[in-house]
Amino acid sequence: MAVYAVDFDGTLVVTRFPEIIGPRKKVVAAVKMLKASGHKIILWTSRDGKELEAAVEWCKAQGIVFDAVNAPLPEQIQRWGNDTRKIYADFYIAVSYTHLRAHETSAH
Repeated sequence: MAVYAVDFDGTLVVTRFPEIIGPRKKVVAAVKMLKASGHKIILWTSRDGKELEAAVEWCKAQGIVFDAVNAPLPEQIQRWGNDTRKIYADFYIAVSYTHLRAHETSAH
Protein backbone atom coordinates (compact mmCIF):
# COMPACT_ATOMS: atom_id res chain seq x y z
CA MET A 1 0.00 0.00 0.00
CA ALA A 2 1.30 3.44 -0.96
CA VAL A 3 0.17 6.93 0.03
CA TYR A 4 -0.71 9.36 -2.76
CA ALA A 5 -1.20 13.11 -2.24
CA VAL A 6 -3.32 14.56 -5.05
CA ASP A 7 -3.68 18.21 -5.96
CA PHE A 8 -7.11 19.54 -6.94
CA ASP A 9 -6.98 22.65 -9.17
CA GLY A 10 -5.44 21.85 -12.54
CA THR A 11 -4.88 18.20 -11.61
CA LEU A 12 -8.22 16.57 -10.77
CA VAL A 13 -10.19 19.39 -12.37
CA VAL A 14 -10.11 22.21 -14.83
CA THR A 15 -10.86 25.37 -12.87
CA ARG A 16 -11.18 29.09 -13.18
CA PHE A 17 -10.59 29.51 -9.45
CA PRO A 18 -12.75 29.18 -7.51
CA GLU A 19 -15.11 27.89 -10.23
CA ILE A 20 -14.88 24.18 -10.99
CA ILE A 21 -15.24 23.75 -14.76
CA GLY A 22 -14.96 19.98 -15.21
CA PRO A 23 -12.96 16.84 -14.51
CA ARG A 24 -9.59 15.81 -15.86
CA LYS A 25 -11.10 12.41 -16.63
CA LYS A 26 -7.86 10.42 -16.87
CA VAL A 27 -6.60 11.73 -13.53
CA VAL A 28 -9.96 11.11 -11.82
CA ALA A 29 -9.99 7.56 -13.21
CA ALA A 30 -6.42 6.96 -12.07
CA VAL A 31 -7.14 8.17 -8.52
CA LYS A 32 -10.23 5.97 -8.32
CA MET A 33 -8.18 3.00 -9.54
CA LEU A 34 -5.47 3.66 -6.93
CA LYS A 35 -8.07 3.87 -4.15
CA ALA A 36 -9.78 0.67 -5.34
CA SER A 37 -6.38 -1.04 -5.30
CA GLY A 38 -6.02 -0.29 -1.58
CA HIS A 39 -3.79 2.77 -1.69
CA LYS A 40 -4.36 5.74 0.63
CA ILE A 41 -5.33 9.03 -0.99
CA ILE A 42 -4.84 12.50 0.52
CA LEU A 43 -6.36 15.61 -1.02
CA TRP A 44 -3.46 18.08 -1.12
CA THR A 45 -4.69 21.55 -2.06
CA SER A 46 -4.29 25.20 -1.15
CA ARG A 47 -8.08 25.56 -1.01
CA ASP A 48 -9.69 26.24 2.35
CA GLY A 49 -13.06 27.19 3.79
CA LYS A 50 -15.98 27.11 1.35
CA GLU A 51 -13.70 26.44 -1.61
CA LEU A 52 -12.24 23.37 0.12
CA GLU A 53 -15.72 22.10 1.02
CA ALA A 54 -16.77 22.53 -2.63
CA ALA A 55 -13.71 20.55 -3.80
CA VAL A 56 -14.35 17.69 -1.37
CA GLU A 57 -18.03 17.53 -2.34
CA TRP A 58 -17.16 17.61 -6.04
CA CYS A 59 -14.76 14.70 -5.52
CA LYS A 60 -17.40 12.72 -3.61
CA ALA A 61 -19.78 13.23 -6.53
CA GLN A 62 -17.07 11.76 -8.80
CA GLY A 63 -16.73 8.74 -6.50
CA ILE A 64 -13.50 9.85 -4.81
CA VAL A 65 -13.44 9.72 -1.01
CA PHE A 66 -10.18 10.76 0.61
CA ASP A 67 -8.41 9.17 3.55
CA ALA A 68 -7.33 12.66 4.63
CA VAL A 69 -7.79 16.24 3.44
CA ASN A 70 -4.89 18.69 3.75
CA ALA A 71 -3.56 16.65 6.66
CA PRO A 72 -1.43 13.60 7.34
CA LEU A 73 -3.23 10.27 7.56
CA PRO A 74 -4.68 9.51 11.02
CA GLU A 75 -2.32 6.53 11.38
CA GLN A 76 0.65 8.79 10.59
CA ILE A 77 -0.41 11.25 13.30
CA GLN A 78 -0.77 8.37 15.75
CA ARG A 79 2.64 6.91 14.79
CA TRP A 80 4.42 10.28 15.10
CA GLY A 81 2.58 11.29 18.28
CA ASN A 82 1.50 14.65 16.84
CA ASP A 83 0.12 16.38 13.76
CA THR A 84 3.12 17.78 11.93
CA ARG A 85 0.73 19.52 9.50
CA LYS A 86 3.12 18.45 6.75
CA ILE A 87 1.66 16.07 4.19
CA TYR A 88 3.69 12.90 3.85
CA ALA A 89 3.11 10.69 0.82
CA ASP A 90 5.03 8.19 -1.25
CA PHE A 91 3.83 9.93 -4.43
CA TYR A 92 2.59 13.47 -5.12
CA ILE A 93 0.29 13.99 -8.10
CA ALA A 94 0.17 17.57 -9.35
CA VAL A 95 -0.14 18.42 -13.01
CA SER A 96 0.69 21.78 -14.48
CA TYR A 97 -0.93 21.72 -17.89
CA THR A 98 0.40 25.18 -18.66
CA HIS A 99 3.98 23.97 -18.24
CA LEU A 100 3.21 20.70 -19.99
CA ARG A 101 1.80 22.49 -23.04
CA ALA A 102 4.78 24.86 -23.13
CA HIS A 103 7.16 21.90 -22.93
CA GLU A 104 5.32 20.03 -25.69
CA THR A 105 5.43 23.10 -27.93
CA SER A 106 9.16 23.64 -27.39
CA ALA A 107 9.87 19.93 -27.95
CA HIS A 108 8.50 20.00 -31.52
